[in-house]
Amino acid sequence: MSATVLQRHLFGPGPCNPYPEATAALGLPLLGHLDPEFIARMDRVGDGLRTLWGTKNSRTLPLSATGSAGMEAAFVNTINPGDVAVIAINGLFGERMCEVASRVGAEIVRVDHEYGTPIDAERVAAAHPNPTVIAGVHAETSTGVVSDIAALGAIKGDALLITDAVTSIGGMPVLADEWGIDIGYAGTQKCIGVAPGLAPFTISDRAFERRVQKPQSWYLDLGLLGGYTTGTTGGGRTYHHTAPVAMVASLEAGIDRILAEGLDAVTKRHQEAGKSLQDGIEAMGLELFAAEGYRLPQLTTVKVPEGVDSAKVRAYLLERFNIEIGGGVGQYANTVWRIGLMGPNANPSSVALILASLKEAINKA
Repeated sequence: MSATVLQRHLFGPGPCNPYPEATAALGLPLLGHLDPEFIARMDRVGDGLRTLWGTKNSRTLPLSATGSAGMEAAFVNTINPGDVAVIAINGLFGERMCEVASRVGAEIVRVDHEYGTPIDAERVAAAHPNPTVIAGVHAETSTGVVSDIAALGAIKGDALLITDAVTSIGGMPVLADEWGIDIGYAGTQKCIGVAPGLAPFTISDRAFERRVQKPQSWYLDLGLLGGYTTGTTGGGRTYHHTAPVAMVASLEAGIDRILAEGLDAVTKRHQEAGKSLQDGIEAMGLELFAAEGYRLPQLTTVKVPEGVDSAKVRAYLLERFNIEIGGGVGQYANTVWRIGLMGPNANPSSVALILASLKEAINKA
């Protein structure tokens, strides 16, 4: 017997509900991963990702893994043992950068910030005179805070700038070339509105020339990957791995959906939905967690009211309304809710549903 298919409202920190076009594309007839038609699709996806990343980097590709593998690819291809990595930490994913970088032998220089606040570029600049890489998160999913990556680009000097854009790409402006991002990674499951499974990735020529020639990960070796996914080694495409062809088709459809609406329009839709939700949350007498002026529209963090059981509220929402929201992370696991309005979920009806349901859940749970 088949299990009951649940239609969840995925209003947590990700994944979000995908764009219908992206879901439909998963059912297209499969192509071989070296089929000329699939290679042409991969090229179109690369072009679309360059638009979303705001870059002309030829090596812009969907890595065949989730966003966390994008993070790993960023560090294994740029860090040799003993290299200095200055990492700005204002949430869980800055912490995870430290963990990944340490495993490839980096000398980690932490620049810790209070959770809920943005990255201070001046403090990052003062942390070390000549690091190999500087790394930071654009949109910190764990706290709902956006940071000024252009400010990091302005102070990077000779260092390579690694940026996590998992929660920002496809929902707000990301301008890799203008901001000085050398290596950027993201995921498909948030504002791009596609199921999890691919990591949109970009690396500048400057960073590629300085890459680790034989990184500890064969699978994530960008020198090898470039010959297959982007054809940048010259000549025909070379086999590296069996690409998830259905996911790439879905990503193409998701990108096409975003570009048809227009990046400015998509940004405005996310901004308006997030502002409406945050205004409604405050009108309910609840307090927002992220610092004012640095709040992500696509990921809202809310302080759990005193005396309210966070887990019971989330369970009530799931059981009564099929609504998923997220808890906090680390020390804020039981004191913060994370509510995402990403991709197709960034709309007024989602806002109205969340506000009404959350109010009932708090009262009932």
